Amino acid sequence: MVKHLVFFKLAEEAEGNTKAENILIVKEKLEALKQFIPVIRKIEVFLNHPHASSENYDIALDSEFDSLEDLKTYAVHPEHLKVGAFIAKVRIGRATIDYEL
Repeated sequence: MVKHLVFFKLAEEAEGNTKAENILIVKEKLEALKQFIPVIRKIEVFLNHPHASSENYDIALDSEFDSLEDLKTYAVHPEHLKVGAFIAKVRIGRATIDYEL
């Protein structure tokens, strides 16, 4: 099993939305990927606490795949690419790690 963790820091405003609005949009779009990409075993999105440090990342994506090959399939899936294109327009930072469970 492979765990894929990604953290996003969003711009204060982007694509005509506030950071708070884009956080919710990103969460919805990421969680919806499960219905389109069957290799996703688990996908959860967590939001930074509104009263936590503003230096923290805003969104954490926690996902699991059976194998690195499945993760690669996810990475190039058209639905994932659509979501990634939106996130690229609203983020100012990204950090990720993939590891085996």
